[in-house]
Amino acid sequence: MSLTTAARFARRELRGGLRGFRIFLACLALGVAAIAGIGMVRTSIALGLEEKGAELLGGDAELRFTYRFATPEERAWMQDRATKVSEITDFRSMVVVDRNDSTERALTQVKSVDSAYPLIGAVTLEPPMPLDAALAGTGAVMAPVLAERLALSPGDDFQLGTETFTLSALIALEPDDAGGGFALGPRTLVRTEALANSGLLQPGTLFETHYRLTLPAGTDLDSFQSEARDRFTEVGGRYRDARNGAPGIARFVDRLSSFLILVGLSGLAVGGVGVSAAVRAYLASKTSVIATLRTLGATRQVIFLTYFLQIGALSLLGIALGLTLGALVPLALGPLLQALLPVPAVFAIHPGPLLEAALYGGLTALIFTLWPLARTEEIRPAALFRDALGSAGLLPRWPHVLVILALIATLLGAAALFSGSSMLTLWTAGGILVALTVLALAAALIRWAARRSGRAARHRPALRWALSAISGAQEGAASTVLSLGLGLSVLAAVGQIEGNMRAAIQTDLPDVAPSFFFVDIQKDQMPGFRARLGDDPAVSKVQSAPMLRGIITRINGQPAREVAGDHWVIRGDRGVTYSAALPEDTTLTAGTWWEPDYAGPPLVSFAAEEAAEIGLHLGDDITVNILGRDITATIASFREVDFSTAGIGFVMSMNPAALEAAPHSFISTVYAEEAAEATILRDLTSTYPNITAIRVRDAVDRVAEIMGGIAQATAWGAAATLLTGFLVLIGAAAAGEQARTYEAAVLKTLGAARARILQSFALRAALLGAAAGLVALGAGVAGGWAVMTYLMEVDFAVQWSSALLIVLGGVLATLLASLGFAWRPLAARPARVLRARE
Repeated sequence: MSLTTAARFARRELRGGLRGFRIFLACLALGVAAIAGIGMVRTSIALGLEEKGAELLGGDAELRFTYRFATPEERAWMQDRATKVSEITDFRSMVVVDRNDSTERALTQVKSVDSAYPLIGAVTLEPPMPLDAALAGTGAVMAPVLAERLALSPGDDFQLGTETFTLSALIALEPDDAGGGFALGPRTLVRTEALANSGLLQPGTLFETHYRLTLPAGTDLDSFQSEARDRFTEVGGRYRDARNGAPGIARFVDRLSSFLILVGLSGLAVGGVGVSAAVRAYLASKTSVIATLRTLGATRQVIFLTYFLQIGALSLLGIALGLTLGALVPLALGPLLQALLPVPAVFAIHPGPLLEAALYGGLTALIFTLWPLARTEEIRPAALFRDALGSAGLLPRWPHVLVILALIATLLGAAALFSGSSMLTLWTAGGILVALTVLALAAALIRWAARRSGRAARHRPALRWALSAISGAQEGAASTVLSLGLGLSVLAAVGQIEGNMRAAIQTDLPDVAPSFFFVDIQKDQMPGFRARLGDDPAVSKVQSAPMLRGIITRINGQPAREVAGDHWVIRGDRGVTYSAALPEDTTLTAGTWWEPDYAGPPLVSFAAEEAAEIGLHLGDDITVNILGRDITATIASFREVDFSTAGIGFVMSMNPAALEAAPHSFISTVYAEEAAEATILRDLTSTYPNITAIRVRDAVDRVAEIMGGIAQATAWGAAATLLTGFLVLIGAAAAGEQARTYEAAVLKTLGAARARILQSFALRAALLGAAAGLVALGAGVAGGWAVMTYLMEVDFAVQWSSALLIVLGGVLATLLASLGFAWRPLAARPARVLRARE
């Protein structure tokens, strides 16, 4: 009976239209749309990767080896099970162009292929020609950006190692490029047999081989994967198939979108502030209606259900608007996004992300509307005619509090489930809670400070009126600081992190990082290599080490993945070195180093931090497959390894007797003055053409470019939060329009000019905006400092240009929102307004 009565009352109330709920709907719709849009793009990319998995991979399945080619037996196993097999090698090298009296060099990612490549898709060249014709003999094709950098045109010659190649065409489309993962240099494509005399594929040099397979129709990929892993995991082979054609991109997109959804939840939190404020204002306007119903015998339950159903219906409308917007915008922008994305995407209406966004929106609406709704139950009928919500207690009854807490727990659980990271969800939720608490305290402090400062402004009427308004309850200081502050806090943190990352790259890098990584140095080349650098006064430091790569296959006899899960050390091949004596600047955290002449069973020193993450202990056995051979070593020590300096850092270092007989090369880091880098590069690569030089500054710039893209995506997510906050500001300004009209009427009656009143309105808006900006800046600086200090482990300095923009943005936003609703109060006639208040 109560529900039926309440539904009838709610239906009658809704006949009045959406007046008072436009901001409510906008806040809810915008938050839901942001989350739905992010989810739609993520799902579109995931489906694109799934549908185009075979093309991205370059076959139905792939087997990958490090440092070696497949043995005849392994190749026979592949050919027995596949209809076609294509062999590819992949490595870094230097493109050298001799032109008149000058020599140009650039890093490239070389892919050498056989005649079967590509198994799926086609390489598109410019000018158009068949790939076989372009790669005939010592022909080559390369990425346009590399050719432009070296001023090469089709028909020009260049060198890879000691071999001369002729550029035949430029690569317009490489079908399997996105599946290759991160690359430091642009692509060069050649035939594998053309590299036979280049010196680049010697035993021990750094290269990978990829064997792409097309499988007979109807092949059970699960069974084939199991058979391949049983056959090749123990000999260092890695398997993947078309179901996961670009795993690196898939992980990156999934993690970034999960993070952006959590940023979107902060936008919903800001929207929740607006939703709650709109509900409170609406209930306050319904004082006489509620009073009449209570006087006529309506129970607290009927009153609660009446407005719960009404606001619930409006929430469903807001969620529906958000879902429509979140679904249609990515769909409409699909062609543009597809052109910008480096991977395929299938843009369509995907139900999964829409249901996820609807769940977030529904839970947020419930959490932020139950509190003001529940407080109406505590209001006595006699008090309703005076001050509806003002006479209610701050907290609703405990059953409602328990329901709200349960809804918050459900929201966090859903966010953890959908994002795939419970820790990130909890940290985000904790950050939002702390930020809202700090902002609420700041709003109270601002009102107190305005009250205390009123006397100091007695000779400045406009300022005194502004401070008096801020200290009152009707100006909405809390709504302004909460709604605007949270969005600005996210933007401030992003700005501080991005600014410090750029500062670290531009100013700190030369002091802490080497100028070059040199790889593929043969053992007999090391004396000459050291002699050239040792005689150069511009070189401050040279570090060299033998270099092999291996895959950890077992830990204490068990498969490594069963022990370490998906830890990054286990996921692929890792660098391994050896050393007789404890290297300089190496600190052991546990255990002891072996004697210089030790020749017993293999021993290994493991990176301490990674060992702790995996759960390793002294005395554990680690099996590493190097060049197809298993080496089982006992952990003798743990040592500190700082990978953040961009210097030489190995997860594993073994005693020399365990590795030095295997084919291998050396790597070296060179610390030199920037002015001498070009000469060093020219001398060493001319003398030793097989050596590959990686300029650390270029590598870090490439990483910085990716980080900049992430920061930009995060900033767009934060901008949605800020836009929601601006809508809340508009709602607060609209709600206070009546109070401003009365205030302006009184001031005009007392002789105040319109310009002075407008100045007062502008001052109060600017003061609140500046306060919100300063609080947000403090939160953003604290967040940026924590990320840079504890995650990035680099020095932090406040980026004042970004900080100033945050404060100015807060001032501008509140000015726009407040002054937009100032003109009608200024135009109102005092007599009419004052008579209406009698």
